[in-house]
Amino acid sequence: MTPTGDELLAMLSALANPLRLRIVAQLAGGRDYVSHLAREIGISRPLLHMHLQRLEAAGLIVGSLELSDDGKAMKYYEVVDFDLHLTASALAEAVRTLPPTDQEKP
Repeated sequence: MTPTGDELLAMLSALANPLRLRIVAQLAGGRDYVSHLAREIGISRPLLHMHLQRLEAAGLIVGSLELSDDGKAMKYYEVVDFDLHLTASALAEAVRTLPPTDQEKP
């Protein structure tokens, strides 16, 4: 299914950051929990949380809260299976779903 204009903008915006690209690449190898992911990427957990929220809002990853064997709550993230093909016709189709700009309004 071709994403709408708003969905495409959210995805491209989320992926337009080198750290978020690294996060998606890391999660492409399998789901991971926040502390381990922060160590692997080399950033603080608060900064990671900000990027994870952006990726999750764009529909590229999904998080789930689980209990470890010792009862500790752990947040795991994994990549949502997405297949993004950017072609001129796909972009044109997505643009048709965007609301009109001020210049396009009658």
